[in-house]
Amino acid sequence: MVTTRPIERPVTDTRVEEDLPWQVVVWNDPVNLMDYVVWVLRRLFGHSLAEATRLMLAVHNEGRATVNQGPREQAEMDAYRLHQHGLWATIEK
Repeated sequence: MVTTRPIERPVTDTRVEEDLPWQVVVWNDPVNLMDYVVWVLRRLFGHSLAEATRLMLAVHNEGRATVNQGPREQAEMDAYRLHQHGLWATIEK
C-alpha cells in the first residue's frame, strides 16, 4: 500500500520591510560660506529662509544636518545636486 506524505513547505516571512525614507545629510566643511549654504538649500529644496538658516546652523554647530528625505533614487539625486554645488553630502537610511 502506498501512502502519501504532505508536502513540507519552508516557513517564509511574508512581511515586507517598510521602505523607510532615505535621508540626505549635509556635512560641515571648511570651504563654503554660511550664506552660500543657505542659498543652495533654498534653491535645491525650496526651504524657507528660516528653515534653510536653521539647517545651515545645525551643519555648522553639530557637523551635519538632514536636509531632505525620500526614496533612495531621489536621495541619490539630491546628494548629487549638492555635490554639484560644492557641498559635502551623503545619504543614509
